[in-house]
Parts: sequence; C-alpha cells; structure tokens
Amino acid sequence: MKNDNVVNLNIYNNIMANGKIGVTTENIFPVIKKFLYSDNEIFLRELVSNAVDATRKLQTLNSFGDFKGELGKLDVHVTIDKEAGTLTISDRGIGMDADDIQKYINQIAFSGAEEFLAKYKDTANSIIGHFGLGFYSAFMVAKKVVIRSLSYKEGAQAVEWTCDGSPEYDMHPIEKSDRGTDIILYIDDESKEYLEKDRIIGLLKKYCRFLPVPVVCGKKEEWKDGKYVETDEDNVVNATEPLWTRKPTDLTDEDYLRFYHELMPGREDPLFWIHLNVDYPFTLTGILYFPKVKSNLDLQRNRIQLYCNQVYVTDQVEGVVPEFMTIMQGVIDSPDIPLNVSRSYLQSDRQVKKISSYISKKVAEKLDRLFTSDRKEFEKKWDDIRIFIEYGMLTDEKFFEAARKFYLLKDVQGQYFSLEDYKKLVEPSQTDKESTLIYLYTTDPTAQYSYIQAAQDKGYSVLLMDGELDSHFMSMLESKEKNLRFVRVDSDIPERLIMKEDSAKADLSAAQADILQGIFSADIPEVENAHFIVSLENLGENAAPATVTQDEFMRRMKQMAAQQPGMMGGNFPDSYQLIVNITQPAVKKIIEGSSASIESKVQPIIDEIASLNEEITKGRDPKASEGLSDEEKASAKKAIEEKENKVAQLRSEQQSIIGDYARQLPEARQIIDLALLQAGLLKGRELSEFINRSISLL
Repeated sequence: MKNDNVVNLNIYNNIMANGKIGVTTENIFPVIKKFLYSDNEIFLRELVSNAVDATRKLQTLNSFGDFKGELGKLDVHVTIDKEAGTLTISDRGIGMDADDIQKYINQIAFSGAEEFLAKYKDTANSIIGHFGLGFYSAFMVAKKVVIRSLSYKEGAQAVEWTCDGSPEYDMHPIEKSDRGTDIILYIDDESKEYLEKDRIIGLLKKYCRFLPVPVVCGKKEEWKDGKYVETDEDNVVNATEPLWTRKPTDLTDEDYLRFYHELMPGREDPLFWIHLNVDYPFTLTGILYFPKVKSNLDLQRNRIQLYCNQVYVTDQVEGVVPEFMTIMQGVIDSPDIPLNVSRSYLQSDRQVKKISSYISKKVAEKLDRLFTSDRKEFEKKWDDIRIFIEYGMLTDEKFFEAARKFYLLKDVQGQYFSLEDYKKLVEPSQTDKESTLIYLYTTDPTAQYSYIQAAQDKGYSVLLMDGELDSHFMSMLESKEKNLRFVRVDSDIPERLIMKEDSAKADLSAAQADILQGIFSADIPEVENAHFIVSLENLGENAAPATVTQDEFMRRMKQMAAQQPGMMGGNFPDSYQLIVNITQPAVKKIIEGSSASIESKVQPIIDEIASLNEEITKGRDPKASEGLSDEEKASAKKAIEEKENKVAQLRSEQQSIIGDYARQLPEARQIIDLALLQAGLLKGRELSEFINRSISLL
C-alpha cells in the first residue's frame, strides 16, 4: 500500500490529528548524506549492531519462555551482490511487523535541521544513535533501502518497506518464510567501495570483531592450485566470547598473551596486565596491558579500544582513562558509555569520570601488589615501566599519592630503592648546613664519570636519572617534599655539592683577583652555544686546578624547554662556571708570575676605575642634584657619562694588557682545557691543539 505520510522533523510544531509524530525527511536525508559523509563507514556498525540486538532480544524472550519456537541458527549474515549493487544485513531475531516498522522506522523524533547542525556539527558519532537514527545511517551510502521482515509473533504478517531517501516510503505485505529481518542497501555510485569484500571484511573486523552473535560474511577461503578458493564453511568474522567477558580464574597467562597478540600483532610480549571487572556503581569489564615503553618513540596512543556491549565505539579514549594510561593497550567495555559518543561528552560525563578514577585506582593497586609480592621481579621491569609511572605521577594527583609506595630510585651501581628507603639511606651524609637533603644524580654515567667518582670519594650516593621525564619528575618531587633538592654531580665542585660549612675565602688582593679572572676569561676557547663565568675559590692544594660546572636550575629549565616547543628559555646559551682553585700549585704559580709581570701596569688602572666608579655613584645620588638648575643638572649628567666612558676605556685597556699576557701562558690554557675535557666540552680543533700542547709540555 502507498503511504504518503510526510514525516516532519519539527515534531513540536507538527503533531498530526491522529496523534502520530510527523517527520519531514527533506531535512534528514540531506543532513545524513552531506554532513555525515566523512564518517559513513559507521553505517555497517549500526546495522549489524541492530541485527545483533534483535537476535539477543529473541534469546532473552526464549529464556523467559515468551518465545517457544525453535531458535535455530542465529548468525547475522552480511551479503554482497556486486551485480545487483546491494549489500544485505540479515538476522533471525525478533523481526518486525507493520506496527513495529511504523513505530520504529516511520516515527522519528528529531529536532529542526538548523538547530541540529549547530549542536552536533563537530561529530557524526554524536548524531547517529543520539536520536535513534542507527537505521537511517544506511542512507549515508545507499540510494535506496529495503526492509524485509517477519516478526517472531505468532500469526504475524511479513512486510516490505522501501524508501529512496525522499519524503515517501512504500510498505506492503510479502511472503517470507523465515523469521527475522533483511536490510537491503542499494549502494549509491559514490560508495561503491562498500561492494568490495575486503572493505566490508575490514570494517566488520574493526567494528564487529567481538559482537556476542556470530557475524558471517561469505565463505572461508583456502589456498588451492595456486589461488584462494571458497570452501563450504561460513566465514565468521568475530569472536563471540572475547577474553574480557570470561572470569580471570578461568584464564591462563597463555590466554592473556594470545589475546594480546591478536589485538597488537607484531608487538613484544607485554610486561603484565590487569583484568577489569566491576558491576557497581557502574558496569565495566576489560583487559589493559602494560607494553614495554623506553622512550617517547614508543609512546603510541590510541591502542585502547572502547566497546559498548562488545560493539566497537572508538580508540580515542582520552576521556575514559586517565591521560597517562592512554599509552597502555587493550580493551574496555562498558554499557554505561553510549555507543555513539562525542569526545566532549566523554570529558564532561560524571559516570565516565568515575570509570576513569576506578581504572586509575586498579592500575595503582596492581602495581603495588607486584611491588610488595615480588620486589625483585618488579625491579626487573622497572626500567620499562618507569616512564609510564612518572607520567602518571606528573599528571594525576591521586596516582602520585598511590605510587609513592612503589616508585623506585636507581643508583649508578644498579641498586633500587623506594623513596622512603633512599631517604633513610642518605639523610645522615647528604644533608647540608641549611638542613636540606641533597639527592645527587647523573644523566650520563660515562660523560660524567669523573664527577661521579669525586662525589663517591666523599662518601656520597649518586642516582641515575636519565629518563625523558626525569627533569619534570625531580621538580615535582622537590615541590612536594620539604627540604629536598636534586643536584647533578657536575653542577658544582665536589666540595660544594653538599655544603656542610662556609667555603674558605679566596685570599687575593683586588688586583690579583682581577688579573687572574682576566687571564682565564681571555683563554677560554669558543664553545658553541655556551657562556662561561670565571670564579675563584680556595679549594685546597690537592683539588683540581679548575673545574667546569653548570648551574642546576638553568640546565633543568633548558631541558624542560627542549621537551616543550615554544617554552621560553629553550634557545638560551648554556651557562657554565669555570671555577679556578687559587691554592692549587699550578694556579699559584700563575698568580705569582702575573703579579711580578703586569700587576704594576694593572694596579693604577684598577685604582683609577675604583675612583671613577665612586664619583659616578656619588653623582647619581638624587641628593647630589638637589638645588641645581636644569643647566647644571645637564652638565652633571654629561660629566657622569664621560666618566662611564672613561671606565669602559680603562677596562678595555686592562683587558688588553691581561689578554696579551695570557697568550704567553700555555699553562693557563692547559688548565682550562683539562677542565673542559672533564666536562665533555673540548672537541674538534681545540682538542687537537690540547693534545699537541700536552706533548710539548712534557
């Protein structure tokens, strides 16, 4: 029979006299075709899911005795007919009669097109299903859709419904021998890819891989006579009882590993896994695997698949699991998360947030159990899971508190310590005069070997902190622990890494200090992207003549800036300090020689600079200009500028005298190069010149 009912989307304005909701399909079909086109592959998920739902409903009716017929085989079939240009999804579920089709297909509660597009323009997934439009997703790829259905109800009349995407549909009785529904899609010219078997199989494996009812597409193939040929066996594309639906007590390690490799073919075995199973206050099942992660190169996200009642939803799970867990792998299944869901929904829904907190808690509990039950085995896995745990502690406050118990510090000897154990170990020897506990660390045991040895010679422990997140982690721990500071072993001389008392004063005259600083400043070679400051210290005659150190705070800032593009400070030059030991014999010899050779030339300049600076300071005192006329103030200002220019001229003259003298001192350059060599900064031509100079000095 011909039905000319016009279905009006504006349901609030168009309630018909007989009380049925009208729909204007002029609005719905252009929207589906135009605005959902980029996501059109989800039509298959929707239609197969509907078929599975119909099948499960029949099973439920049968279990309650409301359906007494023979269930028979309940597979869902997906059939391609390239010649006819059709794709058919068939089930043997509860089926529909004319009343069911009128209720579930012809009656569509739908907002106006403009309001609809404004609200849901960002995601097709939030449209399909949100308004009960799963069936209508068929029109994203089909120019005509036919429904052939026979209800399970006794005495039901089979019906056929046809619509070509216009405001009209046709529905009439037919003969159909078997219960259930066939949805026949006449694929439009722009979507012929959905008549290719490989494309359909790929989509079924993506979206329907774990549906609870067998989904059949064609026949299995076998290799015969140099080609693949079809067999008589149905090609079932899904596993109806995936591992996460089974009890953990019924599963072996081999089962979990086999399932992991089905999900992630070609990957190394995971370190361990967590089987999630909760039914209150929400329902959640799943299995999460810990992959081996050693660097950012391994941080591959979108490897957790989200399911709703075994129907694939998405692998964009940032809102469902805490951010740091997105580097895990596996599956999560929850009927409390809608099948069609937008990212904004995930980020705002309370139930989803509860699920996220629960998963974080279960992961922390699993790690804690591994730590307490088998500490040695946990230590073996530590280097692989450390980046994951640090990431979690940096981004999730609750996880940080839980992880404090099982986070491990590793020293340069390869020994592991919990945070509490390490604190007790080093507190007596590594607390400075300000009552601050100092944790010494290295990022490269080979490059910083001599610094490590010097620290260990003083009885200090040195940690290995070479991870990509360690700079951030150390800063976080310092902010949370009172009186704790991390210091890299090359950030200062051994005597000052942990200050127990005030340093001995450098007993030099002003002229000697200026000359010595000038000599070493003049002799420092050019090092790419580096800036050096010379300081003089009394370190004892047995200490090194000079040491290069790098400020802890500035270096850490640069490291973090390098990991975060756009962060201020990433392009600043590296700042180093050349610490010269004035009591070391070779340095003392330089001091004595320079005093005899150039102090008489430099001292008058130093005195004159000091006198001029005193006059400049007095002249800049606001009181000095009180009562002066504007002309007198201008004259005073000019006099100060002349004195400043004179100071600059004198300093240049002083540097010239010291620089000329420094070039005659290969010993000073040798001391500098030794310090640079120790710090790994002597390279290229400078290294070659150092070697040749060393030979000549022998």
